[in-house]
Amino acid sequence: MCGIFAYLNYRVPQTRKDIFTTLLKGLQRLEYRGYDSAGVAVDGTGKDDKNSICLFKKKGKVKALDEELYKNDSLDMDMELDTHFGIAHTRWATHGEPSAVNSHPQRSDKNNEFVVIHNGIITNYKELKKYLVSKGYEFESETDTEVIPKLIKYLYDNRESNCVSFSTLVERVIQQLEGAFALVFKSVHFPGEAVATRRGSPLLIGVRSQYKLSTEQIPIQYNSGDSRIDIQNKNYINKVDSSNALHSVHDRMAVEFYFASDASAIIEHTNKVIYLEDDDIAAVAEGKLSLHRMSRSAGEDPVRVIQTLQMELQQIMKGNFKAFMQKEIFEQPESVFNTMRGRICFDTNTVVLGGLKDHLKEIKRCRRLIIIGCGTSFHAGVATRQILEELTELPVMVELASDFLDRTTPVYRDDVCFFISQSGETADTLMALRYCKERGALTVGVTNTVGSSISRETDCGVHINAGPEIGVASTKAYTSQFVSLVMFGLMMSEDRLSLQKRREEIIDGLRKLPELIREVLALDKKIKSIADELYQQKSLLVMGRGYHYATCLEGALKIKEITYMHSEGILAGELKHGPLALIDYHMPVIMVIMRDACYIKCHNALQQVTARQGRPIILCCQDDSEISKMAYKTIELPHTVDCLQGILCVIPLQLMSFHLAVLRGYDVDCPRNLAKSVTVE
Repeated sequence: MCGIFAYLNYRVPQTRKDIFTTLLKGLQRLEYRGYDSAGVAVDGTGKDDKNSICLFKKKGKVKALDEELYKNDSLDMDMELDTHFGIAHTRWATHGEPSAVNSHPQRSDKNNEFVVIHNGIITNYKELKKYLVSKGYEFESETDTEVIPKLIKYLYDNRESNCVSFSTLVERVIQQLEGAFALVFKSVHFPGEAVATRRGSPLLIGVRSQYKLSTEQIPIQYNSGDSRIDIQNKNYINKVDSSNALHSVHDRMAVEFYFASDASAIIEHTNKVIYLEDDDIAAVAEGKLSLHRMSRSAGEDPVRVIQTLQMELQQIMKGNFKAFMQKEIFEQPESVFNTMRGRICFDTNTVVLGGLKDHLKEIKRCRRLIIIGCGTSFHAGVATRQILEELTELPVMVELASDFLDRTTPVYRDDVCFFISQSGETADTLMALRYCKERGALTVGVTNTVGSSISRETDCGVHINAGPEIGVASTKAYTSQFVSLVMFGLMMSEDRLSLQKRREEIIDGLRKLPELIREVLALDKKIKSIADELYQQKSLLVMGRGYHYATCLEGALKIKEITYMHSEGILAGELKHGPLALIDYHMPVIMVIMRDACYIKCHNALQQVTARQGRPIILCCQDDSEISKMAYKTIELPHTVDCLQGILCVIPLQLMSFHLAVLRGYDVDCPRNLAKSVTVE
């Protein structure tokens, strides 16, 4: 996940310093979306070439870029520009490690003829890159994004006439792109013009003018024909016809446009915004904003209405959420989808993890799988151990990295070792990785951070694509790690005829998963009401078995981390071996009892709890009347395939921990004594 921001001032004089301030402040508002590198593109000095573009890019946070800009004495910061278009980007790396050359804007060539900022992932970039290299285009970065400016330059260099508009070129570019993107383009060939488009990634446009605007809703312009002549004529007409465009009605036509991934970057400038839909192309030329689409679908809204944001800047930084952790819990429908995007084909029931593809034969020949992690990452391994054993038909060990090292565990050349870490820098996991490499095992990284130590030092890996996680207590990274490991199991079992029915069941469950997560999140108010009863307690037990032992461990960890209550995840099968002594009327107990292979056994554990006057709060399937009769409270969840049910069951516990922490008056995002990335042993 990255942050896009761009600013176009048309006949609104601004000094270069003012423009830089606007661009950098916009990036700082978006820094929660990515913060490993940043960059801006602005018009050049105008001494040698009035249409030149200057790029400034820097590894690190936006502050580092800010300092770099003001060290540069080649630009006249006090120079006033009547019309100017600048673009800016803060990056969360997905392809290529954080560096100046990998940061955005990405460029078409050394003359910066076309530059682009991108949020998303281009899944077919390798094929496009291969084609463009064959045509003589040179690449300088490791990013997927670089194919976009190179492709638009290729189309410009091979245009049929000089009348082709900027928006037409962009239209032709996006027809070749697969994956998700929000894009903003700038070019020396189209000075003072901007083109933006999106598919799958958010993008909105803010409009500000001290004068009246021409319209409150912008009609979409559709292509009437497929021939290049039709497209060429249409674009020429659009450029001069103001009836289809948004602009200032004043003689001077002064207006400002802001492009951003999130309203947090726009709200301090204007509350008038237009939300782009997938495959919309927004073009600004001569101070007029027009919207284009390739074709019209049935039931599609033919206009985009200017909306008024009803929110304050402080609110919108986290949306309507009280903390980043809460925001990240509610982002899980999207983060889980992003983990699967481009990797699962639901039509053919195939799964391809690109980072593992070249090592798949070697993995299939191994004698066992070892999954190594700490904290939440360890729990993701526990949660998926059973389904991995079933799908791979291999023994699976799940190890805490620190204990694994303490025991000097035997590791062999025919072992495959997975190292799970959100940050990719967890010290114990990194030490375990080096221990396994020394012994010749194949090493696989499962991380959320491109360019991290674990992603660099492993033989191959999976990037979970959950987006930046700011809250210290991990939420969406856990569910994305869970899904990534399940996808690995599906990839390993693709040629096993006896497992095809099971695979189809799981893939169908993954397809429905984002919508089921939304159903669970809708229970937030009910979970809050239960938290209202529990927040003054000193201890809390969480019980389950089978697939849900990991759910209990993870739920108890979340409660410990941010509420500072004692909490314990207990395997329900161990209840009679000690933990039952803790049960009485006053001890809060949460039990996970879903309709799966362990249902009867969990029911027996429930009877043991209620026989000791326990008052269990039960996570159960919808319409399970038998369980409801024995429960003090129930949280009824939608049912899915057994090996994915843990994702739906952990979310109420994440929400519970959040509400308990708020009620107890603690800082949810920054719990005491803890840090997001544990880089010491």
